[in-house]
Amino acid sequence: MEPLFPRRQLEPEDFYKTPEGYIVFTEKYHLKRGHCCQSGCRHCPYGFTKHSNKQADGLQKSNKNRHSR
Repeated sequence: MEPLFPRRQLEPEDFYKTPEGYIVFTEKYHLKRGHCCQSGCRHCPYGFTKHSNKQADGLQKSNKNRHSR
């Protein structure tokens, strides 16, 4: 049985490890992913900030359209 959401293979440019051992996704990975997960990622290209729990106005609208399919 195939998984509903097949996992993509991570490329070396998709992430890096911090000295503490955390995996940090790059902006390039987030753009390939295609949407904001609203987790406050360090390199979020969608304008989400964890402190305000908001995205830039234009990006909120585009994400709402993505989820309404």
